[in-house]
Amino acid sequence: MAVDHYENFPVASILLPRRLVPAVEAIYAFARGADDVADEGDALPAERLAGLAEYEAALDDIAAGRTPNRPMFVRLAGVVARHGLSLQPLRDLLSAFRQDVVTTRYPDYAALLDYCRRSADPVGRLMLALYGVGGAPNLRDADAICSALQLINFWQDVGVDIGKGRIYLPQEDLQRFGVTEADIANGTDTPAWRALMAFEVERARALMLSGAPLATRLPGRIGWELRLVIQGGLRILERIEAADYDVFRRRPQLGKPDYLVMGWRAIRM
Repeated sequence: MAVDHYENFPVASILLPRRLVPAVEAIYAFARGADDVADEGDALPAERLAGLAEYEAALDDIAAGRTPNRPMFVRLAGVVARHGLSLQPLRDLLSAFRQDVVTTRYPDYAALLDYCRRSADPVGRLMLALYGVGGAPNLRDADAICSALQLINFWQDVGVDIGKGRIYLPQEDLQRFGVTEADIANGTDTPAWRALMAFEVERARALMLSGAPLATRLPGRIGWELRLVIQGGLRILERIEAADYDVFRRRPQLGKPDYLVMGWRAIRM
């Protein structure tokens, strides 16, 4: 299992109440579709941005009470109206996708977290809204969990992202630990690389744990869903450590034994 901010939509989860399935599917389709526009295939940047502009126009139509021009957007409009959802998280996602088209490096951790705020945190905010459990403490912790999941996905996929010309590791961290972009492109496993990744893994773990109390604070199915998501992210970090941080040749993934560990740890939270 890859930890990805869209794979953490619990579309097929038995823990998701059936009444919320259509809403989650509609939101997922919007997010996944827009992400594919920004990231998949061989379209030129201008074409990708034009495609994302269509998604933004659909949100404008929904906000103005107009009927969007595609069935996917019509379904989303119904979900927004039925659940009283804010459009801002969806606009934030589109902002992040546009950034993915034009930005391939991040100077520091603050810039990377700003990207996570728009690329990952909206997922948690939308789920909280669907369950009707918003509020400042819950939003704060959900943001921490979602940003941590995004960071974990980056650390897991360093080798994949460099093939797309992207490096999400902050440039200031590369300089601090003496790791070059050539080292990443060549998949060079050195003490400097392992020290860098150990630092990033621990930073992502600390962020995840800072938001983890949300899972025990929320009741019922959403709490259990969140426990498993948290434990999945933490388990991926352990897999990165077990590979001695060589994510180039041993991309960390979860198997059946890991799910047993995650389940046990979720119960003990």
